[in-house]
Amino acid sequence: MMVIRKPTSELYNDYTTRMQQLADVRNAIAVLGWDQETYLPEKGAAFRGQQITTLSSIAHEMFAAAPLGEILQELHQRQDLTPVQQKNVALSLEDYEKNKRYPAAFVAALSQATNACYHAWIKARKANSYAVYEPLLATMVKLKQQEANILGHEGHPYNALLNEYEKGCTTTLLDTVFSEVKTALTPLLRAVTQQPAENRDFLFQHYDRNKQWEFGIGLLKAMGYDMAAGRQDVSEHPFTTSFNPQDVRVTTRIDEKDFTNMTWSCIHEGGHALYEQGLPATEYGLPCGEAISLGIHESQSRLWENNVGRSLAFWRHHYAPLQAIFPDNLGQVDIHRFYKAINHVQPSLIRTEADELTYHFHVMIRYEIEKGLIAGSITTKDLAATWNRYYQEYLQVTVPDDAQGVLQDIHWSHGSFGYFPTYSLGSFYAAQFFRTAQQQLPGLTEQIAAGNYQSLFQWLRTNIHEYGRFYTSNELCEKITGETLQFRYFLEYAQEKFLAGGQGY
Repeated sequence: MMVIRKPTSELYNDYTTRMQQLADVRNAIAVLGWDQETYLPEKGAAFRGQQITTLSSIAHEMFAAAPLGEILQELHQRQDLTPVQQKNVALSLEDYEKNKRYPAAFVAALSQATNACYHAWIKARKANSYAVYEPLLATMVKLKQQEANILGHEGHPYNALLNEYEKGCTTTLLDTVFSEVKTALTPLLRAVTQQPAENRDFLFQHYDRNKQWEFGIGLLKAMGYDMAAGRQDVSEHPFTTSFNPQDVRVTTRIDEKDFTNMTWSCIHEGGHALYEQGLPATEYGLPCGEAISLGIHESQSRLWENNVGRSLAFWRHHYAPLQAIFPDNLGQVDIHRFYKAINHVQPSLIRTEADELTYHFHVMIRYEIEKGLIAGSITTKDLAATWNRYYQEYLQVTVPDDAQGVLQDIHWSHGSFGYFPTYSLGSFYAAQFFRTAQQQLPGLTEQIAAGNYQSLFQWLRTNIHEYGRFYTSNELCEKITGETLQFRYFLEYAQEKFLAGGQGY
């Protein structure tokens, strides 16, 4: 190992340059991935996979390079770094040592499998046939099992993959969380669904595609999404991708027979995008310029989508303009009826269209399946049948076909095993954060009702976005709220909203 005698400032600049060059390559991959899911011609799929594989291999080699490791080891010993610099170096060293465990051949194989699996998923959805997808998914599962062994783990092998999305998360923790979901949300769900149902037919009339699009763009701008630093497009599955804080893109999905589909996709992805646009550009390529975790990321989308976007206060401002856009559909529907309709609770097939209560049963089903796939107790051959059985058991719904069942999510085609549980964690963080924001921002509900989100926007910026990965999820949660994550805040929010009228939300 070479001896490094450069001044700390010069050595830190060398580290920063290397990390930013690595980020450039990774973000080039992200641009190709964004294009793949939005505008890529069908015949371009094979070469796109080759291009992404090549760049993924280059990125892996850059982050496994011995000189970078030597710089990180030396900087880690220096005592004259600022707290942010110390955190950047410590986290980069941790990431570097983890990355070195991955053989180059595995990185290439995983990239190739991801490209093939994604396009197989697209074809399978169009054909409404899981059989088209299953062989490619089986390969992906084997690779993720290998990855769990490469990373190493204590206890369940799934813990290794969970840790990639939510540091420190384990099956022990999640088993406890989802036990609370079943114990507390099952009776609440039963009580809510026994209430008289509101007629929601007006939400499923014809809503012009272009008018929906313009309304969604307006919501994004109102939230604070900077259109000069982003754009919205249409994709099969809504997502947010960031290449840097000045280029954060969202996508949505439009259904002319379902007003709710696009509207809350825009708000949800807008919440993700605000987080990415709020990360410090000065830390580009470094850990303190990256999001903390998927759970905190999801807290930002769920807070905007549900705590704000499904509140009565939010629609006090936006409903009259919406009625003016769609007078035939909504002109005779008063705001309270609309509010109840958009918060209707009923077990359903599709996770992304689920209400706030049943949503967590959708997530729990995927968690149980992923745990089984990685452990080997569930096989891809049995996956569709297992999926259908869980939906009958937990939500009492019958899955009519593969497209509305096992093929509805894109995540497994990307190899994103360990991601789904963060959706529920995000909702629980969101409830806790929003309760604290209400306490710290007097008149917040009235501001939302006036269409003014500036104080909430700034509160999120200064309490969450600007820190990057400086804190862990639980450290940040405790810093903001005085407690680590507590499920009871979501339960209190849900009880007030769905059983007590929810006039404050």
